[in-house]
Amino acid sequence: MKIAIGHRLFASVLLAMLTVAAAAVLLLRQNVLGSFGDYAVAIELDRLDELSGAVARQYNQHGDWTFLPSGDDRRDWIGGELTRLQSVRGKPAPPVGPVRPVPPVDPAAPAAPAAPLHTRAGPPMPPLPPPPPAPPGMIADLHTRITLLDANGAYLAGRPPGNLPLARRAITVDDRTIGYLGVARSARPSDAMAFAFLDQLQRSLWLIGGLALVLSALAAIGLARHFRRPIDRLARGAGALAAGDYAVRLPVQRSDELGDLARHFNALAERLDQAEAARRQWVADTSHELRTPLAVLRAQLEAIQDGVRQATPATVDAMVLQVHALTKLIDELYALARADVGELACQRVPLDLWQLATAESQAFGARFQAANLTFEAGGAPAQSQVLGDPDRLRQVLANLFENSLRYTTPGGAVRLSAQVHDGQLHLTLDDSAPGVPDAALARLAERFYRVDASRSRAHGGAGLGLALSRRLLAAQGGALAFAHSPLGGLRVTVSLPLLTKDTP
Repeated sequence: MKIAIGHRLFASVLLAMLTVAAAAVLLLRQNVLGSFGDYAVAIELDRLDELSGAVARQYNQHGDWTFLPSGDDRRDWIGGELTRLQSVRGKPAPPVGPVRPVPPVDPAAPAAPAAPLHTRAGPPMPPLPPPPPAPPGMIADLHTRITLLDANGAYLAGRPPGNLPLARRAITVDDRTIGYLGVARSARPSDAMAFAFLDQLQRSLWLIGGLALVLSALAAIGLARHFRRPIDRLARGAGALAAGDYAVRLPVQRSDELGDLARHFNALAERLDQAEAARRQWVADTSHELRTPLAVLRAQLEAIQDGVRQATPATVDAMVLQVHALTKLIDELYALARADVGELACQRVPLDLWQLATAESQAFGARFQAANLTFEAGGAPAQSQVLGDPDRLRQVLANLFENSLRYTTPGGAVRLSAQVHDGQLHLTLDDSAPGVPDAALARLAERFYRVDASRSRAHGGAGLGLALSRRLLAAQGGALAFAHSPLGGLRVTVSLPLLTKDTP
């Protein structure tokens, strides 16, 4: 089953927020209940003033704990004593020795083994003064959680302490601690007010949990939409690119990673659009360049077939010339295609580039003279050894000399020179007018590109020589650059790394 990324993001964010909200509510509940439990136990200890005073008076009258029952009756003694105190409320009581209640002490009071109890007769218990009334439900629950301990922490009566910690209240007679009343925490409220408080707290926590659920869902929806919109736009844009619509662009409105992704997408779409335009132009130019010599051949052959022309040596030479032009164009296209896929083979060996260039220029000497062009070769550089493919470099030099020969105005000049700079040999070929406009310099190495005015198709060529030369040099680690020549025409610079001892 396919689950959208927006739904997954919504569920993840909602679950995370609900987890945090639930943890916060539970911690709040535990903290409140824990604090309330301590508060409730402290109140219950304060309510034991009457019992504490009664126990202190009996201890003061008997001088020890012998007034307590023995055996299992000690468990019920606290409950019976509380019931007796309730029954005698309202009757006057004679004063007894000073009894002062003491605030609760730390439950970690020292404990000692319980001492044996001895029953001893004594005078009857006088009535107590009426204390503040306690809630009716308190005694029924409280008396089961009260423990009486002696001064050493040994069990005397009431609930056996067990392993649960007790909140203690000291019982004193004549400023001397004779024992403790301990109260264990209750698992439920001991009065109506406490119960109402906890009930209200429970409802408040449920309300907080519900609000947290709603707010978490709203926040998750907003966050999911915030991230889903650019992802949806990217998906639609990628679909459009896959369908061939290279003009699609994404709005760049974010400064995060999704914004960077949108910018990269737009750059990719721009590159694809340019590549598609270049492909269309490449197909159109190639078709045109191939059609021209084929049309000439067809016309001549049809003229011979129809008897309009005779198959004279001049006619055959004209057709052979078109075949050579067509073959050269196909070879250049094939070389460029191999260079595009990285399959252009170059056998690099150490060679003297200056010597190779001067030898190639001598092969063009007669053609320069026929075109009424003056050729000049500068002095040899101090170092001209490079690592290259001699056949490919001759092809490059032939293309450059052919370009100067074809486009330089008769009566002009062509000059060859070389310089060494930063470990590179720079071979420079300058020609005279006409020059190349500034806008055309950067496009001279484009396939099928020609300068419209002075370097037009009328001079011949398919516009592939410079493009192929640049690719041939790049395959050998070199470069081809164009600039304005001080002679008034074009300067072409071939750059190759010099051969050193460290050259592999």
